[in-house]
Amino acid sequence: MISDTNSPVKGIDTHAHIFRTDLPMTAERRYAPDYNALPEDFLMQLANYNISHGVLVQPSFLGTDNSFMLQALCQYPQKLKGIAVVDPSISDNELDELDAAGVVGIRLNLINKPLENYTSPLWQTFLTKLANRKWVVEIQRELDDLASFLPAILESGVEIIVDHFGRTLEGIQPANRAHQDFLDLLSSGAPIWTKISAAYRCNANIEQAQEMLAILRSAYSHSDYLLWGSDWPNTQFEMQTNYTEQYGFMEALLPSTDERNKVLITNPSKLFKF
Repeated sequence: MISDTNSPVKGIDTHAHIFRTDLPMTAERRYAPDYNALPEDFLMQLANYNISHGVLVQPSFLGTDNSFMLQALCQYPQKLKGIAVVDPSISDNELDELDAAGVVGIRLNLINKPLENYTSPLWQTFLTKLANRKWVVEIQRELDDLASFLPAILESGVEIIVDHFGRTLEGIQPANRAHQDFLDLLSSGAPIWTKISAAYRCNANIEQAQEMLAILRSAYSHSDYLLWGSDWPNTQFEMQTNYTEQYGFMEALLPSTDERNKVLITNPSKLFKF
């Protein structure tokens, strides 16, 4: 039996998805699971590794119907926060309801999608509403063009999370102008957080992930904006990896206890209001 006690933060897994196969899924989805991933299953994984809290990220195939995630947030308000998927025309009242339920940001999954005009009145009004609530904008997009549109989003005052090392399949290459432009944004002190998670989505082994981490750490000149998540249940890669493997990968990636505590506890506690 999973309880929802108000326990001290011992670790925060900032990236997991929950869903059921009987939930309505979007017509334009790239993937549909054939199994259930329930909040209790996720919390059991956390307990196995002495991780006290988690952040649920609305999966793209469920679209803007965040109701299943919201049920979990209401059931486990002390342990879980959420990142929702919403339409930019969403009302203030709807945002307030999400905020009250434990939502702390929105996600833009931009993989293989055309970019919006984030300088438009629609988007700037929406993003400003998020900034006023101290929410974050979490972005899944390949690294190659992040620097071309992140400044427009930052203009609103919102903070940004870049998912999964920037989803680069070729590593982070400072010699690549587009990659260096992104690194320059990090060096500028812009509030851009990076999840050093799901290296398998970048086809990266531990040595390649360590190299990417070293480049990110150098660009930031610190580790204060780094986050970790298991990416449980590792959708589309369920046969290749699992929670145990991802936790072990994180331990190898962050051998320093001080840096690991920063990435698992200090940084996400600050960003996600735990």
